[in-house]
Amino acid sequence: MASHRVAGRKLSRYKDQRKALLRGLTSELIRHERITTTLAKAKETRVVTEKLITHGKKGTLHHRRLALAQIPDKKVVEKVFDDVAGWYADRPGGYTRIIKLGRRQGDGAAMAVIELVEHD
Repeated sequence: MASHRVAGRKLSRYKDQRKALLRGLTSELIRHERITTTLAKAKETRVVTEKLITHGKKGTLHHRRLALAQIPDKKVVEKVFDDVAGWYADRPGGYTRIIKLGRRQGDGAAMAVIELVEHD
């Protein structure tokens, strides 16, 4: 039974595990610019990644600290602020793309590729 005004997916994990999972997926997405995961995880990763890139576009010290609080990997945050933010300077949002791949052989989970949209 769906409840109204409840955002986000639980992903069958406790809050701390879910937070760690999304941090890891977001870090890998920024690092490699494309990852393969389940559809539900991809959709949740998109939320975190888009907010992180928006912090990078604003570029202030305050936003850098907010980003580091979200993703405590300095190299990833540095890449967001130095490189990725520049790629999307003129873009008002929609920095990621999710492409559905079908079902995983082992358990039938819906799989997807999440990637940063093309940049020059």
